[in-house]
Amino acid sequence: MNSQQPQRPSLPSSQPMAEERQRVLLLMTPATYRGGAFVSAARRLGLEIVVGLDTPPGLASSRSPEILALDFKAPEEAVQRIVSFAREHPLQAVLSVDDSAVELAALASAALGLPCNAPDAAEAARDKYLMRRRMAAGGVPCPVFRHFPLTADPAAIAHIVSYPCVLKPLRLSGSRGVIRANTPEEFVAAFLRLKRIVLAEGFDEGSTGFLVEDFIPGFEVALEGLLTAGQLQVLALFDKPDPLDGPFFEETIYVTPSRLPAAVQEAIRSCVERAAASIGLREGPVHAELRVNEQGPWMLEIAGRSIGGLCSTILEFGAGMCLEELILRHALGRELPSLERRPEAAGVMMIPIPQAGILKGVSGIEEAKQVPLITGVEITAPLHNPLVPLPEGASYLGFIFARGESPAAVEEALRSAHRCLRFDIRRELPVLNAVLTPPLPPTSSERAYPHRG
Repeated sequence: MNSQQPQRPSLPSSQPMAEERQRVLLLMTPATYRGGAFVSAARRLGLEIVVGLDTPPGLASSRSPEILALDFKAPEEAVQRIVSFAREHPLQAVLSVDDSAVELAALASAALGLPCNAPDAAEAARDKYLMRRRMAAGGVPCPVFRHFPLTADPAAIAHIVSYPCVLKPLRLSGSRGVIRANTPEEFVAAFLRLKRIVLAEGFDEGSTGFLVEDFIPGFEVALEGLLTAGQLQVLALFDKPDPLDGPFFEETIYVTPSRLPAAVQEAIRSCVERAAASIGLREGPVHAELRVNEQGPWMLEIAGRSIGGLCSTILEFGAGMCLEELILRHALGRELPSLERRPEAAGVMMIPIPQAGILKGVSGIEEAKQVPLITGVEITAPLHNPLVPLPEGASYLGFIFARGESPAAVEEALRSAHRCLRFDIRRELPVLNAVLTPPLPPTSSERAYPHRG
């Protein structure tokens, strides 16, 4: 792996600006997992924090001077509001803590003259069709893909695509709406399910579409990196030891460092750097998903933001610096300490939702915490609330964290801790029917590959 750190102009520690309180705008939704980590990191750096909170129209008044109410679905108005705010309260950086406002952050940064990715690059990192087109044009290895409107006849498409294939919505994240189909009959069922998910998110049927991609077999990895003037510094390469073969693609375990050979890891780094260049990403954090097989690495997706959920908890750099502090330092042009991670292996398990229902209770948490190498267990799903699994769902039951001498030991610790947990999930149909669309009958693929839990 290339360990050389790209150089970037930084503020000398004696420069007056370093002594002044720099102000950063953090864009987030009320439901984000990531806000707390960024706010805590900003406080450790002595920054003045303004939270740009996604707020429905009609509720635009700020709750406090530290909160700027914005409507993420009206980006032009949101940018105007940010620029107006910055006239009286100058901003040194605008960051989105997750996928929700990556494009808005780029637009606002460009309007304020702050270093950022070009808005069209931020858009391509969010729109899977634009991403695929740019990757293919740049010669980046990626699945064969076709784009269809959501108004298309699924039965007609089902007879012209190759199998197995994967259907993907254009703008949802976290594997939502991503479904594998092995036959024309499964394709039609997957299309109807995907369409229902997309429409429930408020997208207009006549103005959006979906992708159909060839299924790429192989071992899946995730790369966490930082771009400086287009150069990629790898912060962590995660193995995903659980097979992701469908029909849905729920991520569970991430373990770093990767156990892949050094030459394969370098090929992955190079592939991600080329992918970033192909869509125009040049600055800031990137999170990439790839498959690796005998032909080498294949790009699945790349996002212009850091890793999701609470997964960043396991990453620590230099003298105890967390990922969010590193990202903030980079955005502000500050000097970066060593980007080397702590030497031991680390891992996280995103606890999957085994079935739809109401979460009534969780037991075995203390037992799970006592498993050797486990450093924490966080149950994030609230009690007495509906649980929605993939492909409709957008969250997890919680997270398990571990550190140890080897990736294999960390992986086994995570699995052992998960076996300790018991979830009381009840199917209270009157309540569920109010929040869930009744599922379609299972396809043969679903029966062959039951949802992991």
